[in-house]
Amino acid sequence: MAETHVLFVEDDDVIREATQLALERDGFLVTAAPDGLTGLERFRADRPDIALLDVMVPGLDGVSLCRRIRDESTVPVIMLSARADSIDVVLGLEAGADDYVTKPFDGAVLVARIRAVLRRFGHASGPGGRGAEPVPEEPDGGVLCFGDLEVDPEGMEVRKGGRRVALTPTEMRLLLEFSAAPGTVLSRDRLLERVWEYGWGGDTRVVDVHVQRLRGKIGQDRIETVRGFGYKLKG
Repeated sequence: MAETHVLFVEDDDVIREATQLALERDGFLVTAAPDGLTGLERFRADRPDIALLDVMVPGLDGVSLCRRIRDESTVPVIMLSARADSIDVVLGLEAGADDYVTKPFDGAVLVARIRAVLRRFGHASGPGGRGAEPVPEEPDGGVLCFGDLEVDPEGMEVRKGGRRVALTPTEMRLLLEFSAAPGTVLSRDRLLERVWEYGWGGDTRVVDVHVQRLRGKIGQDRIETVRGFGYKLKG
């Protein structure tokens, strides 16, 4: 089987080399780049399975690089940020990143987050590479309709007013959670556990930003905020 190919963009030589070695020991194929422009070139040339982007890299910063990648591909992106409370985290998620990891990070935690993201995208849970389209555990059945919004869990397609809506796999998994229980309030913790596989809690900004991104594609009023509790899909 082909190895899972990781693009790693990091300007700190020590972090870049140490992380590359750690990922390679876990069986990943790693292409490392010291700046954003080189990272974009390597992305276009190699078409990796996942991209790890440090926020603060020279030439083309990680957030801008994420936007460029997202313009061309739905490949999973994890942002790396030195500060958990940095606005860069939110900017990275708004740019299309699927998750983020705060530096300094434990190698085992980084590998676990990579594998969790790859599972959502239909890859194997570790090196072994490129799978089919992501297949959710639920819901099961035919096309689900919510007003002019149509969700096909089996075909992994979404249409609004008859027109197909392009979602990233993470956005699709999030919508599938909502569509499996329309009218039911889903807490941020539940969504973190079900969509991002956070078994220990996590930063709810990941959920909030993805909900905003999803609203922008399926309609701002389709997902309702229930203050103090979470979100629900209007039936």
